[in-house]
Amino acid sequence: MDPRLTGLDLKTSLSALLDLVLPRVCVVCGRALLPRERHLCTECLSDLPETRYAPLGHNPMADRFNARIDPEEYEPYAYATALFHYRAESGYRKIPQALKYHRNFAAGRAFARMLGERLSASPLYADVDLVVPVPLHWTRHARRGYNQAALIAREVARSLSAPRAERLLRRCRRTRSQTRLSVAEKAVNVSGAFALRRHRHLPAVRHILLIDDVFTTGATLAACHRALRQAYGPQVRISVATLAAVGE
Repeated sequence: MDPRLTGLDLKTSLSALLDLVLPRVCVVCGRALLPRERHLCTECLSDLPETRYAPLGHNPMADRFNARIDPEEYEPYAYATALFHYRAESGYRKIPQALKYHRNFAAGRAFARMLGERLSASPLYADVDLVVPVPLHWTRHARRGYNQAALIAREVARSLSAPRAERLLRRCRRTRSQTRLSVAEKAVNVSGAFALRRHRHLPAVRHILLIDDVFTTGATLAACHRALRQAYGPQVRISVATLAAVGE
């Protein structure tokens, strides 16, 4: 018998047997996973470059996001956090890519739950009463079949015991991919790209949490923030959370 199966419970043993036929591999390094490992090998999980921003009202990501907000009146400081740091040269970049481009929903949900756990443990997000994902344009949603931000938002909303509103915002025009644009071009690309859907009764809330997969310059989230401010005044805090954050 394969020594990996020794001393394992039935569920784990069955998982190990399946691994012999369809090996599961670490999302980051590609190494074959052991029966009790999920999505990341033990080494990559222990080295996950977590931001640890969730308990911090002021942090580099939040400061960058708030710098994009240009209020005409008092604007409450927006909290912002990400699960981990995103660097182009790091294998951890494959975590959001696995969800966005490779339809690895199981891994996406697992890392979204990790983000939700960090948020639920922070008093800064204790009063979140609405979770809103960044929407895709309908043509892109039809082609891809899903919105990765909405999948992340579902897990985060469960962790926070908060309702989510996947149809509160809409992307009113199709934008170019932000991937290869400069900082200035990204801001122009998404300017005015989001709007509130028509609702008879908008949810009465105190703290909205915007969700996306990756925070790069913050241009997309800032554009969503501006759209929400058309209906919600400064008495409502609007904060953001993502799986990954670029640049720190």
